[in-house]
Amino acid sequence: MTTVARVRFSSPVGVLEGFVHEDALCAFSFADGRYDPLATITARLGPVEVVDGDPLHVESIFRDYFDGGLERLDGIRVDTGGTPFQRKVWEVLRTIPAGQAWSYLDVARRVGAPEAVRAVGAANGANPVAIVVPCHRVIGSNGRLIGYGGGLDRKRWLLAHEGVPVPAAAASPQRRLFE
Repeated sequence: MTTVARVRFSSPVGVLEGFVHEDALCAFSFADGRYDPLATITARLGPVEVVDGDPLHVESIFRDYFDGGLERLDGIRVDTGGTPFQRKVWEVLRTIPAGQAWSYLDVARRVGAPEAVRAVGAANGANPVAIVVPCHRVIGSNGRLIGYGGGLDRKRWLLAHEGVPVPAAAASPQRRLFE
């Protein structure tokens, strides 16, 4: 049986939960979201034993991120699993700098498949490591916010936090849930 460490903490965008396996973050999500990280992990690794712990200091890194250290997430090692195409998309997502948003077409071009916009969207939606693999930085070609597993309010908040211009009417107030 494989052991994974679980870290869970409050943040300005709600309770976040991550799972670490072999020194890499293999799942990270909103605890109240539609995504069940353990289902994905067990599909990949088989039965797992979950122990509480934070061997990568994920909570501390995220506190820094929410305090303005946007580049702090870049150093977190991830192990996403996925198909070769999904991994390629997720690698490209990690190159989107904080403070920028790219369109699905931009990402498709960067993976070398400009005709695969929908496949990029599907890979984006299947991202098992939210925020760290910044799928929230992908928007429609027309500048509209399109879909987000954590909800559009969280996507707006994250983009605004990172300095991406979002329409004032669409911005959610920033709240501090941990101090």
